[in-house]
Amino acid sequence: MSTSVLPPVALNAAEDPLLAWRKEFPILEHTTYMISHSLGPMPLRAQTALKEFTDTWATRGIRAWEEGWWSMPITCGNLIGSVIGAPEGRVVMHQNVSICQTIVTSCFDWSGPRNKLVTDGLNFPSNDYIYHGLARLGAEVVSVASVDGMTMPLEAVLAAIDESTQLVSISHVAFRSSYLQDLAAITEKAHAVGAYIVADLYQSTAIVPLDVVALGVDFAVGGSVKWLLGGPGAGYLYVREDLDAKLQPAATGWAAHAHPFEFTDGPIEYAPDIRRFLNGTPNVPAMYSARSGYEIVNEIGIPAIRAKSQRQTQRLIALADVAGLKVRSPRDPEMRGGTVILDVPNGREVTAELGRRQILVDYRPGAGIRIAPHFYTSDDEIAHTICELASIVRS
Repeated sequence: MSTSVLPPVALNAAEDPLLAWRKEFPILEHTTYMISHSLGPMPLRAQTALKEFTDTWATRGIRAWEEGWWSMPITCGNLIGSVIGAPEGRVVMHQNVSICQTIVTSCFDWSGPRNKLVTDGLNFPSNDYIYHGLARLGAEVVSVASVDGMTMPLEAVLAAIDESTQLVSISHVAFRSSYLQDLAAITEKAHAVGAYIVADLYQSTAIVPLDVVALGVDFAVGGSVKWLLGGPGAGYLYVREDLDAKLQPAATGWAAHAHPFEFTDGPIEYAPDIRRFLNGTPNVPAMYSARSGYEIVNEIGIPAIRAKSQRQTQRLIALADVAGLKVRSPRDPEMRGGTVILDVPNGREVTAELGRRQILVDYRPGAGIRIAPHFYTSDDEIAHTICELASIVRS
């Protein structure tokens, strides 16, 4: 049993100013939305933004490219940069993280003696699918195992990184457990042996304070579907500025050309800046949709979001303890992202029943039911979720 202490009373709207944002999300009027770790609710602003896209297309036609569409992978990326601590012009938008990871890994020769790729055992499977595909090019893929399926032993990760390592991939917050990894220590070890590091920030951006420059990571990837409240189809890639002159991604396209509208044949002449990490035609409507979430997150500020998240996830864990529900996330708030995982019998079926009761969570095999309050969540909704979950388990 945890020693967590419940707050004496739930905070009301006057005590929790972030609840004023609830009116921005229509689905909250009839749903207990605890699933922003998977798909954040749509902001009202997104409707306006998508109408702007269709109006622009309808009225400006082909002129829209030169009037803003073509530069959106960078201007939209700048909004992400302000969330993760990246300078302007260091983040480009892509369709998803899989594309971003493919671009990153294509920068390297995997046939030489420095051919090891170290991945953590809690990494998102899509990342690992890409990495294991590099074996055909000569890569040695080493996955550091998680002993308990919930946390990653830092010492084991550091020990796996040696002089034969070319790239280290770390999921900053594990999607199965919400475990928050020591990205600074892992980056320091990677650089000490001459390796690069790519950080998957999907489960930490907009819920955990980030500064990619201070951390020193070489690459960072993520997407807008979750805590950023931006919807699907808007992934992002950060690249450290000094790498522009060193790396030439093989996974490329015409948008990465120094002079794309010259349409020259033959090998690509890479753009001299972050644009060399682009590929084909950008996903314009997804970026229109995504900007609203970025703007809201920036207006609130990550410190306020993080403080509320830590308070509410501690409350959620304490309520789960009282209800006798097994917690499979770190109890220390400094070691946890924004999600709490509860392992109950028949978790998939329990999740479905919660959905029928208009409580949206999800289930992951080998982990449990994932529950994620965000800045718009009330304390009463947390109690309601645990109460309903416990009643289903007992029935």
